Amino acid sequence: MTLKVYNSLTRQKEIFKPIEEGKVKMYVCGPTVYNYIHIGNARPAVAFDTVRNYLEYKGYDVLYVSNFTDVDDKLINASKDRGESVLDIADRFIGAYKEDVHALHVREADIHPRATETMDEIIRFVERLVEKGYAYESGGDVYFRTKRFKGYGKLSQQSTDELKVGARIDIGEHKEDPLDFTLWKAAKPDEINWESPWGEGRPGWHIECSAMVEKYLGNTIDIHAGGQDLSFPHHENEIAQSEALHDETMANYWMHNGYIRINNEKMSKSLGNVILVHDLVRQYDPNVIRFFIQTVHYRHPINFSDDLLQGAEQSLGRLRTTYDNLLHRLETSADLLDGETTDVYKEKITEFKARFIAEMDDDFNTANAISILFDMAKEANKVLRVNNSSRDLLKRFVALFDEFTGVLGFEIKQAQTTLLDKEIEQLVEQREVARKNRDFQTADGIRDALREKGIILEDTPQGVRYVRQKKALMNE
Repeated sequence: MTLKVYNSLTRQKEIFKPIEEGKVKMYVCGPTVYNYIHIGNARPAVAFDTVRNYLEYKGYDVLYVSNFTDVDDKLINASKDRGESVLDIADRFIGAYKEDVHALHVREADIHPRATETMDEIIRFVERLVEKGYAYESGGDVYFRTKRFKGYGKLSQQSTDELKVGARIDIGEHKEDPLDFTLWKAAKPDEINWESPWGEGRPGWHIECSAMVEKYLGNTIDIHAGGQDLSFPHHENEIAQSEALHDETMANYWMHNGYIRINNEKMSKSLGNVILVHDLVRQYDPNVIRFFIQTVHYRHPINFSDDLLQGAEQSLGRLRTTYDNLLHRLETSADLLDGETTDVYKEKITEFKARFIAEMDDDFNTANAISILFDMAKEANKVLRVNNSSRDLLKRFVALFDEFTGVLGFEIKQAQTTLLDKEIEQLVEQREVARKNRDFQTADGIRDALREKGIILEDTPQGVRYVRQKKALMNE
């Protein structure tokens, strides 16, 4: 099976061929750390963490780099508003970012470079662009000569003539051309700054990623990824800077995830519908959030709502019930048959694995891969209804669920919730007695009372299980 990746640069799926056999160099644009991240920031973290998982599943050694922008206008404004230093704010929200994405089972990058810790490389990168004639100093600022780079616009598929419409020179800028963009900004009074050949200042936004890619991964990398909103101008400008300096391709594959909408509306501060991951993971099981994000292909837009998240919670719950029933049967049943799984079921297990790989090989199609989990659950449930099932077959189902959810990155094993207090334990016992006595009115009443306490009961062939329901967030 051959892995194909949709390349945003060529607008088509391409067979994945890394620069070095068996190894992948991957860079993902990270957040600007001036506040807690919102769910839109979480999507690329989850999407490209899954890409890394699958590449490793395929046997690649992945070097994964994702940056933190820890100095820019947003951080400087936050510093003024809060009376804190830029670096103190950045440190706090880098910690918050790691905590929030860790809850979503996103592994840390192999390297998390920060702009403030890459300043020497950034300054030297700009110096070399000036030396090559691609950049110029004006009034303490340094700008990139956009029109000199002949490939500008190839990622967004726009010509410089098209881009020039609406371009302007703002007050205080001294550009040669409205399309030129900032590499280095002269410091304003009382702003954080660094010494440079052009005076005290700080880097522009785009240059930091070019410098970090060069420092940690080299002139040409395999995959450069980020949100769709970064395609232009951020990634377009990265290409221009890096390829102008090195005369080499910056990245062989560009990957971009789709937008997130909230209740079918664009997420924005003006609409008051920005959902912070810091809040969301306290309202919903983070596994449900990650699962939900992956029920839509990473390139497609995704809509967030409480109803959809609750639907995802129920869907994941069905998978978890099957998985838990497999474990419960293995642990408690004495009627299981020993010996090898039959050839028919071996073929079914092999087929499930082949289908999963085929979907993930098709540009990391997690949505279709998850549908295979439900097909597996359906087949496993049939096996569970047979009294003398094969112990080996049940173990094979468990192993396959573990394997696939390990790639997708969510836990299928139901987490142990806080122990029920004595009142709720007694209600559960009373309901069981009522059901045995066919007193369904009482049993239903107890079930409803438990629901009000946030306990959802699931009646399974192996007994009663419960799920603790979390409060909705987005309609509050």
